[in-house]
Amino acid sequence: MVIRCETRYRTCRMGKGLDKSRQMGGASKEAKCAFSTEPRAWTREELEQAKRWVGKLQRRIAKAQREKKYNKVKALQHLLVTSRAAKTLAVERVTSNKGKRTAGVDGVTWQTNAAKAQAIGSLRRRGYKPKPLKRVYIPKKNGKKRPLGIPTMKDRAMQALYQMALEPIAETTADKNSYGFRKYRSCQDAIDALHRWLSRKESPEWVLEGDIKGCFDHISHDWLVRNVRTDGEILHKWLASGVVYNRLLTPTTEGTPQGGIISPTLANVTLDGMERLVKSRFPSSRPKGTKDKWQTKKVNFVRYADDFIVTAADKETLSEVKAMLTAFLAERGLELSEEKTLITHITEGFDFLGFNIRKYNGKLIIKPSEKSQERLVEKLHETIFRWNKTATQQTLIDLLNPILRGWANYYRYVCSKEVFSKIDHILTNQLMRWGYRRHPRKKRYWTNRRYFISDGRNRWTFGFKFTEDGKEKTYSLLRLADIPIVRYIKVKADANPFDPAWDEYFAKRAERSNCQRKAKGARDAQAA
Repeated sequence: MVIRCETRYRTCRMGKGLDKSRQMGGASKEAKCAFSTEPRAWTREELEQAKRWVGKLQRRIAKAQREKKYNKVKALQHLLVTSRAAKTLAVERVTSNKGKRTAGVDGVTWQTNAAKAQAIGSLRRRGYKPKPLKRVYIPKKNGKKRPLGIPTMKDRAMQALYQMALEPIAETTADKNSYGFRKYRSCQDAIDALHRWLSRKESPEWVLEGDIKGCFDHISHDWLVRNVRTDGEILHKWLASGVVYNRLLTPTTEGTPQGGIISPTLANVTLDGMERLVKSRFPSSRPKGTKDKWQTKKVNFVRYADDFIVTAADKETLSEVKAMLTAFLAERGLELSEEKTLITHITEGFDFLGFNIRKYNGKLIIKPSEKSQERLVEKLHETIFRWNKTATQQTLIDLLNPILRGWANYYRYVCSKEVFSKIDHILTNQLMRWGYRRHPRKKRYWTNRRYFISDGRNRWTFGFKFTEDGKEKTYSLLRLADIPIVRYIKVKADANPFDPAWDEYFAKRAERSNCQRKAKGARDAQAA
């Protein structure tokens, strides 16, 4: 990459990463900068070129891993982490995400172009020593607090750099039905996998709800250094950097920091192999010489981060699976949470990723869980009555619509129509109370006429009408019941984003998703 600094009236070469892309068929471009007192860190063209070059190198790493050419994997990883292209992407990532203004223990944030350009050149392995993590506690759903470790900006960028080299290996060796913290996979994929396994008459009826106790906090450092295919020295420095809380430095002897960029990938690498272990003991294919159309044990496995579900035909099989997984996790310094690891019959139902999965009279129904509904209603109540008692109607609509749309988009792929109507009814009552509070001396009939309009389908629509360019328009609150329920198509289990053979498949999925967004936008515009 070439950055032209007009302050010295000469061109300075900073790094060698994109120069290597010329040897691989790429051509580096000069950054055309206007006269300024500080150089620009990168241009849009340079970012696109860097993404293409790094993407090609990641595919080569994945191919070498599939062919078990581990020396070549190591060489390609070294080429990637020393390239300026990857360093540019690492700095761009940590300076453009939500935590870009959150500093570590050194109080440094890279806000200026000069700081970003200097940061790219500072990402070197030689002499690198990470600083301790800044300890922060955030509340959990069960009332407890989750410890977060916030690295410095430089440590975050170094983690992002080495994650780019580790991610192709993690994707290639991952379990087929692992969906947490992976590219092009989501919670909906895990739920659809469970629907496919549990919806038939001959489906398994017993379920093991698994949860790993303090997964990020108790992973063995020795196991990570021995088994993760990355720079062991750098990894050990991150793990043993310590944490600072109330100005007190505490050493870290186990676990990966929650808050580090590379931590989810390390957790996935640690837990990968659980499904293969279960499948090796209870294969899903039909044994030779038998005529059974469905395997006797009916064992299936799905995992999202540190939560997993195992299905089986009987309770005894799940007890054996639990013992196997307990031994598997013990090697990695982990253990199952006794209070959250349960064996349940499908007719009793269970919650997973905010969904309730249960069979009613032989029919599988997946819908939003009661806890998820309660959290949404509580959040709506706080938004209306705690923070916006005196807000205008338009301001309140602007605040509530993103909350409703995000929640509905997450649950629109399951049996949610009845729940959506229920939430609409509760929200309407909350908004009526809000209106009565604003106008205590007015009659309720007057208040309802002021804040609720009829859109032809529902006369209790929270909104107002206005005229623009001679046309009457409506600005209203989103109604969850108007959002259509659609079927989600799960990603194929063998799909690998770092394998060129799957490029066409992922392109078709992206095209289908874009078509659904355009259709949804057209419906919203028509409704408005």
